[in-house]
Amino acid sequence: MKRRSFLKKTAAVGAGSLAVGALAACSESQTDPNSGNYPNVGASANTVGTNTRPSVDLKMVTTWPKNFPGLGTRAEAMARDIETATNGRIRIRVYAADEMVPALQAFDAVSQGNADIYHGPDYYWQGKHVMFNFYGAVPFGLTATEMTQWLQYGGGQALWDELAARFNVKPMLCNATGMQMGGWFNKEINSVEDFQGLKMRIPGFGGEIVTRMGGTPVTLPGGEIFLSLSQGNIDATEWIGPWNDLALGFYQAADYYYTSAYHEPSASVCAGWNLDVWNDLEPSERKIVEAIAEMHYARSLAEFNARNAGALRQLVNDHGVQLRQFPQEVMAALADVAADIAADMGRTDDISTRIYNSYMSTLSEVKEWSAVADEPYYAARRLSDKFGQAL
Repeated sequence: MKRRSFLKKTAAVGAGSLAVGALAACSESQTDPNSGNYPNVGASANTVGTNTRPSVDLKMVTTWPKNFPGLGTRAEAMARDIETATNGRIRIRVYAADEMVPALQAFDAVSQGNADIYHGPDYYWQGKHVMFNFYGAVPFGLTATEMTQWLQYGGGQALWDELAARFNVKPMLCNATGMQMGGWFNKEINSVEDFQGLKMRIPGFGGEIVTRMGGTPVTLPGGEIFLSLSQGNIDATEWIGPWNDLALGFYQAADYYYTSAYHEPSASVCAGWNLDVWNDLEPSERKIVEAIAEMHYARSLAEFNARNAGALRQLVNDHGVQLRQFPQEVMAALADVAADIAADMGRTDDISTRIYNSYMSTLSEVKEWSAVADEPYYAARRLSDKFGQAL
């Protein structure tokens, strides 16, 4: 009997209680993810209610260094929570970058069935299709919360599913870094001309902007950036924000830290499932996985926002980092270039046009509403120093 037929028959009793009860019990457990207790596929059985069901052991490959704060650790937590929520039915072993495959080969590993899930930003896969950029980060585009608005209420998820299915992948958001920083530079950026000849580690859409500004973009995984910057192989790098940048020690290799995150208002990190593996799960199990991915997206955004402020103070006060902001004329030039690139991407093919128009429709709505609601509030909140002070 085929595994899928067997699973459907044995899932008749107890699947509903699994979906509700397990999610209620799910939390970010402290179980050691490296304990090595990962049996072979089908080698053991799991009892759910009164039914005996075979467990499924899956492999997740990530684009992050092992145990990297907020990203590698979040992938591990997501895997643990899926196991808890399914009563051990779905068990996921997480491999950091280079443990199973190099970081930038995670997509291919999942697409080809050599791994089951990847955890990383989709703009790394722009070589597969340029519109994966729109699901990672669009310069001057949607923030982390606005991305969920597009995906859930603007048609973005259906288009993403259609695009990724061409590569045998089912995508979903699972991590958000929040507002990012403009990057680390070994010289100040005072004018548009300062981008000429600049060699900067910056992937995806942001890298294309650097190209059109006269620089040279370089794509490097996180674990390779510090060495390249410290040895002078690159002149600048963006990564994420203070929490992660402090962990990688970039303050030891560059003096200037720019605050304007034009290129990534938030990096959306994806859990991309091999489509055959995804379709082989029971409907209740897919709902559990989707709910946990949404939970981790929200929690990761809260975590980055909570950690970044303290890390920035440490960088400035303890390590003498010089905080800078790009001049307005530089930002205006970057925005014009970004708009041209986005439109060019949208003309690539039919699905590109549909993704572009869907994204920009949501962005237009966001800008209209935030101008009325959010921006005046932020300005008003800064008028008084009384709020925000501890007793």
